[in-house]
Amino acid sequence: MSSVVEESAVQPGTRDKRWWVLGVLAIAQLMVVLDATVVNIALPDAQKDLGFSDANRQWVITGYTLAFGSLLLLGGRLSDLVGRRLMFITGLIGFAVASAVGGAASSFHMLVGARVAQGVFGAMLAPAALALLTVTFTEPKEKAKAFGIFAAVAGAGAAIGLLLGGALTEWGSWRWALFVNLAFAGVALVGALLLLARHVSHGKASLDLPGTITATAGLFGIVYGFSHAADHGWGSATTVWCLVVGFILLVAFVFIETRVAQPLLPMRIVLDRHRGGAYLAVFVAGIGMFAVFLFLTYYMQLILKYTPMVTGVAYMPMVVGMILASTTGPTLLLPRFGPKLVSAIGFLVAAVAMVWLTRIDLHSNYFTHVMPGLLLMGLGVGAAMSTAFACATSNVHHTDAGVASAMVNTSQQVGGSIGTALLSTFAATAATNYMVGKTPTPVNLADAQVHSYITSFWWAGGFLLAGAVLMAIIMPNTVPVPAEGETVLAG
Repeated sequence: MSSVVEESAVQPGTRDKRWWVLGVLAIAQLMVVLDATVVNIALPDAQKDLGFSDANRQWVITGYTLAFGSLLLLGGRLSDLVGRRLMFITGLIGFAVASAVGGAASSFHMLVGARVAQGVFGAMLAPAALALLTVTFTEPKEKAKAFGIFAAVAGAGAAIGLLLGGALTEWGSWRWALFVNLAFAGVALVGALLLLARHVSHGKASLDLPGTITATAGLFGIVYGFSHAADHGWGSATTVWCLVVGFILLVAFVFIETRVAQPLLPMRIVLDRHRGGAYLAVFVAGIGMFAVFLFLTYYMQLILKYTPMVTGVAYMPMVVGMILASTTGPTLLLPRFGPKLVSAIGFLVAAVAMVWLTRIDLHSNYFTHVMPGLLLMGLGVGAAMSTAFACATSNVHHTDAGVASAMVNTSQQVGGSIGTALLSTFAATAATNYMVGKTPTPVNLADAQVHSYITSFWWAGGFLLAGAVLMAIIMPNTVPVPAEGETVLAG
């Protein structure tokens, strides 16, 4: 093949098929996002079937989280270097194979190995999907609509995972919580092969090896440190060493990135106020969302005695709110009011939702005490997240689209890990303090649990309020400029 690509053979993005491409990317994103919660619901049945201990149970979740969170930046940069279509398809196939192995697991180690592999291939898939969206939709109005739909899928995926996990576990087997990914991956793979255009190389580029090592090891240390703190406390030597070493490595990573010719993460990506504000927004939203999905799930199942299936259905008002805010915010609110106002108000609404949920008790009514909070949370986080997705790749060069997209997923993953550790610690402390001087009767113990959930909601509301203040300070109020399209081979 000639090294010179003829002008007639290239086009800026996959313009003629762009809405079909959005469907393919949304399916893949939904698969990756819901996998974080669909397995949680099935975990007790998997533990009973495979016979592993409570102490080992966390590794089914942590294995995926560690691989996914620590490899995202590498996956994003590789998609810039070798092509987003290739990384997307490789990630899909690998994720599907890992899901099949996990669903067929005959032992604990086989299941954990499959979950780690899911995380590895998810780290290829997720940044490539958002990067493909970035370089495909470059017209402002269309980009706003496309990113709104994508953000709705990304935000609602976790709640859909709870519903799907409950249904599959209740009506089938825990194994179907993993096997279901084969259906998503199969549809997305066919669409990718038919619709996604091939990447055109723009010259040789090298991978920043020192940056890759320090970033991957640093993120691993941070994510594992916070995950370990959630189960073993902040005084654990492992927790302290992981967080300290992780922090030092990330500082070294930033130092390296300012001095190498072809950095893994160019500092211009995060120093832009639109993109920096977007990454911070996703980070804060990750903390707030964790409080809802973990503690409200505990409340509905342990206190209100909902089945997993009913719990999943109970989250639907939040999904509806997210879809409404994510699909209308970028097209109607963002052009009129700007990202500063939309994201700040979104966080304020989400903070109000958290305050609403602090009204729960042992005998709360779902329709008056829970559902309004979920609807408000969906509207608030939907507005903030869709704005963040629109700004995260704002005005980025197509050669940086992958790593800019990876920063979105990395921010959300680290935010979720920090939220897990901090809010779990606050909740456990609140429950312990509540029982001081009280007889451990069933009613008092249940009250202590509800008190711990309420405490976590207050803290999450505080984080979300801080997010609103930070958006008002950092995020510009100019409408983000779309990224440029990528030159690709036609056909």
